[in-house]
Amino acid sequence: MNIAFFLLPKQEVVTVTQDATLRQTLEKMEHHRYSAVPIINEEGGYAGTVTEGDLLWYMKNTPGVNFENAHKVKLQDVPLRMMNRSVRIDADMKDLIDLSKVQNFVPVVDDRGHFIGIVRRSEIIDYCQSFIPGSPTIALEA
Repeated sequence: MNIAFFLLPKQEVVTVTQDATLRQTLEKMEHHRYSAVPIINEEGGYAGTVTEGDLLWYMKNTPGVNFENAHKVKLQDVPLRMMNRSVRIDADMKDLIDLSKVQNFVPVVDDRGHFIGIVRRSEIIDYCQSFIPGSPTIALEA
C-alpha cells in the first residue's frame, strides 16, 4: 500500500524550526497539547523531533535556565534524546510499522529530503488491525 494514503500533509502538522526558542517550542506544544513535534531546518528538511522530555531535561540540567528566560535559548541548542527517523514517500508499509514501534509518528520526506508530512502511529495501527479476522472495519478517511 502507498504510504501517501496515510500522510498528514505538512500544512496540517504542527512543527517548529531549528531557530525557534525554547519558550516558543514549549508554548506551541502546550497550545496544541502535543508531547512531540517535528523540527524543520532552513531548507525545509526534517531535522529531528523534539519531545517534552528533551525540553524538561535541558531545563533541569542547565543551571539558570527557567521559563522566564527560555526565550533566550534556541531549540538547536537543546540535545534531542532520540533521533526519530523519517521515511521517503516511496517507503513501504513495513518501514512505517518498524518505526512506529518506537515513534509516535513517522516523518515523511520527498526525494530531495524535504519534509512533506507525517504518518501517525494510530493510522498504522488501524491499518494493521484491518488484517485481523473478526476485527471491526475501520473507515479510513480519504
